[in-house]
Amino acid sequence: MNRIDARFAELRRQGRKGLIVYIGAGDPHLEATRQLALAFERAGVDVLELGVPFSDPLADGLVNQLAAQRGLASGTTPPKVLETVAAIRRESQIPIVLYLYFNLMHRHGVERFIQDAARAGVDGLLVLDLPPEEAEAIEHSMRAAGLHPIYLVAPTTPEPRIELIARRASGFIYYVSREGVTGMQQQLSSTIPAKVALIRAHTSLPIAVGFGISNPEQAQQAAAQADAVVVGSAVVNQIARLGLAPDLVEQVAGFVASLARAVKPNS
Repeated sequence: MNRIDARFAELRRQGRKGLIVYIGAGDPHLEATRQLALAFERAGVDVLELGVPFSDPLADGLVNQLAAQRGLASGTTPPKVLETVAAIRRESQIPIVLYLYFNLMHRHGVERFIQDAARAGVDGLLVLDLPPEEAEAIEHSMRAAGLHPIYLVAPTTPEPRIELIARRASGFIYYVSREGVTGMQQQLSSTIPAKVALIRAHTSLPIAVGFGISNPEQAQQAAAQADAVVVGSAVVNQIARLGLAPDLVEQVAGFVASLARAVKPNS
C-alpha cells in the first residue's frame, strides 16, 4: 500500500486529522532537509511535502520563492532531492510528496523521473503546472510506479472541473483555500466549509486544506473542516529566520509540534 493511503487509513481509524508540512528542499542545505524530515515525523507530521527548487515558481509567494532561491544556491537539483529522499527512507517511512513544476520533470525525462522518484521512496507528485486534462499518460506511468498524482482545487474551480479532478486524483485532494499564491494570512477564508463540502460530494479521498495557514489556531480551525491541514510558508519562514543556526532543526520542529498538537489535540 502507498504510504499516503496507509497514513490516512490509520488517521481514520484513530478519528484524527492529518498534518502535512511543506518545506523547500535544500533550504538551507540538503542535510538540513534530511534532519528536518526525521524531526517532523517525531513531531507528529503525517505527510511531508518537499518543494523541488525551480527558478520560476509561479504558484508561490515571496516566502517560498526565496526558499527556492536558497535551495538553488545550495546546489540542490532534482537528482540530489531524490538522493535525500532515499537517505530519509533509510530511517523513516513518513509519506513524501514532491511539489514541483513540470519543466523539471521534462528536463530530467518524464518517465525516468517517475521511475527514479519511486525508486527513491517518493509517494506522490504534485506538479503545480500540469493540469489533469493534459496528464493522462503521465498519470498512467505514475500509478504503474506506485505514485499518487496529487491535484489542486481552487476557490474558483467550477464544479464540473472539481468532478474531473476528483475522478483523476488519488492519495488526497489539496484544496487551495484562497486565490493567488502561497503565503501566510491573518485569517482563514470563510468559504472553506462550503468548498470542502462541495469537493466531498464528488470524492471519498481525504481533503487537505492549505495556502495561508499560519499558526496553530488557524490550523485547528482548518482541521475542523477537512481531513488534513497543509502548512508551508509559516514553516519555511521559520527556516529563513534561523538560517544556519545550530538549533535550526530543534527550533523548527518545535514550531511544527505546536501545529500537530492543534490539529490532533488528543495525541
